Amino acid sequence: MPTPLDFGCAEQAHISDVLPIHTLACAARIQHWVCENAKSTRAFLKRVGETHSLIAPLPEQTITELPRHVHKKGDHQSGFDGKPLLAAALQGLDVGLVSEAGMPAVADPGSSVVRAAHDLGISVVPLVGPVSLLLALAASGLNGQNFAFVGYLPQDAAQRSARIKQLESLAHKTGQTQLWIETPYRNAAMLDGLLQSLQAATRLAIASGLTLPSVNIQSHSVAQWKKGRQGPDGHTPAVYAIGP
Repeated sequence: MPTPLDFGCAEQAHISDVLPIHTLACAARIQHWVCENAKSTRAFLKRVGETHSLIAPLPEQTITELPRHVHKKGDHQSGFDGKPLLAAALQGLDVGLVSEAGMPAVADPGSSVVRAAHDLGISVVPLVGPVSLLLALAASGLNGQNFAFVGYLPQDAAQRSARIKQLESLAHKTGQTQLWIETPYRNAAMLDGLLQSLQAATRLAIASGLTLPSVNIQSHSVAQWKKGRQGPDGHTPAVYAIGP
């Protein structure tokens, strides 16, 4: 179940502007949830309830969080067994999987639950909604036929610079667009590191505030960025992409 991309942002889009009617209707019919964060899931359901009547009031919704160590380390490789979280599905009830923003199991926790569902013979149905990586890629002007999402870059400045140069070399060698994300409060440090590490001709695209009225998507050569173009603020999630 995708959710709006505005989690933690100062402004919010109306939920019906970013999620299709069918997705909202499905969310309203589900009473059992597996999630990254229970508080944000209740906030999401409250927004759903503004357009569609929920099958049960919020206090009666069953919301189960993934263990913190699972979603912090990435449950695609943690070996976590998600089967116990799907007891309701084994009883014939729908179970919704959500993350705090965007599509669960894509740059977000949830893949362990999806694997468990397949192993248990439970149908997995992905619903339509915003995926920040694809929105950013589509708006970047970079290669959309060959691309890779590389997660987060190192926080240490020296390690980050080395990783940026490695990704740049790969992008120029193969033509493959390299995408990643960053915690909003590190946006300024990320942009500074990129401008110091990348070659002048490399194209850098940054998309922030996707689906919001304040959306800001820029795609320029590093040389153009260095002429004073402003990057994202320290409060808005952003997707970064580089390529030739």
